[in-house]
Amino acid sequence: MTPRPRIPPLRAPRLRIAHTADLAPAGLRAVRDLLDVAFDGDFSDEDYDHCLGGVHALVYDGAGLAAHGAVIMRRVRHRGRWLRVGYVEAVAVRADARRTGLGGRVMGALERVVDRAYDVGAVSASDAGARLYAARGWQVWAGRIAAHGPDGVVRLPEDEGSTFVRPALAGSLDPAHELVFDWRDGDVL
Repeated sequence: MTPRPRIPPLRAPRLRIAHTADLAPAGLRAVRDLLDVAFDGDFSDEDYDHCLGGVHALVYDGAGLAAHGAVIMRRVRHRGRWLRVGYVEAVAVRADARRTGLGGRVMGALERVVDRAYDVGAVSASDAGARLYAARGWQVWAGRIAAHGPDGVVRLPEDEGSTFVRPALAGSLDPAHELVFDWRDGDVL
């Protein structure tokens, strides 16, 4: 009788939470590579820079990095008060691992960070990403969006309707008053 070939066991996807400072250069390279592929080459150096300096949720499977997302701290002025925002960045799932729940695992980990460490959560969503955030209870911000730029407050109408807030504190936010985010290079949101 011929012995059967040994088939390695399938490795369940493994979630890792780490600050940018705890990721080795090879790990950061894997994140950048995943983002470049997942966003079809439309992920700029500034976009990548925006996801650094915070907490990353990384899901690994037998083929390597399968999903990623990060939450970084930003500031937003609302009703005359500056709030600490857990801003979600760079959520992506490798093409062959999409629709398997990995995006939800990443978001669950990031939401835990947002809920425990920030006044409010926010994310600017693509059309594809909007479905994930809405399904998890994030709410489209119904008010005006602006940023405090080098020359003062600048309204960002292109980000209205695609910016979501985390519902834990969304009830304390009033859409009659704008959200004024801190400025940054590249896409402000």
